[in-house]
Amino acid sequence: MASIIYIGTSGYSYEDWKNYFYPEDLDKKEYLGYYSTIFNTVELNFTYYCFPNPYTFLNLSKKVKEGFVFSVKANSVFTHQREYSSDDLKTFLQSLKPLSDCGKLASILFQFPYSFKAVKNNFDYLKRIGEDFRGFDSCVEFRNNCWTYDNKAVDLLSSCNMGFCNVDEPQIEGLLPATSISTSGIGYLRFHGRNGKCWWEHEKAYQRYDYMYSQDELQEWIPRIKEINNNTKKSFIYFNNHYKAKAAKSALMFLDLLKSSNIATSQN
Repeated sequence: MASIIYIGTSGYSYEDWKNYFYPEDLDKKEYLGYYSTIFNTVELNFTYYCFPNPYTFLNLSKKVKEGFVFSVKANSVFTHQREYSSDDLKTFLQSLKPLSDCGKLASILFQFPYSFKAVKNNFDYLKRIGEDFRGFDSCVEFRNNCWTYDNKAVDLLSSCNMGFCNVDEPQIEGLLPATSISTSGIGYLRFHGRNGKCWWEHEKAYQRYDYMYSQDELQEWIPRIKEINNNTKKSFIYFNNHYKAKAAKSALMFLDLLKSSNIATSQN
């Protein structure tokens, strides 16, 4: 059976999406409800910065249509500080309970920084993450391409039943190439844009993700999506090139490409 594909964006609450995606007169409180009429998944990134109150997720779950799911980025204490306590783990998992209980939790994304390299201590740390988050669908995004030098990372994630996050990003030294890797029943793909000029050097954080995909660039991913689908049960695809709603526009374009390629999505 082919994988069920969910497509959305990384975040949805952007003021600069007005007139580009959201109507000018739409109140910010209505953003998610409007968004859920067009997409059926979103990747929440604010959880990286704070431990949300469970009621936050409960309220979000009430604003979306039936079948909508949320992926959640792991808090920085798990990916960047990497010195979390049992209380940190308990608090974070408790915050996710409202989404998990109503079947709207898609996957937890562990996005590690470029400085997180493929050395023994970090392999051991990933094993700890896999054990502590056992029972939840989760995926790991590496930023340093040293994790793709051999199959050790793939084997480790497979043994922990954690997914591998494939990425589309600038092809500059040190970053990951385009891949179609699957290490669990969950496929995951993030489109960051290809703005290599601003990846390392930028005045504002949004400049890194200021990029609009062309149809030809997205078409390159069709064979890879097919391969991921053949090896997973569900796939989540998120566009992170968020400046002025370019993520939403790219996601809609990709949905059309999948449809024309006879690849079914959960939105067909």
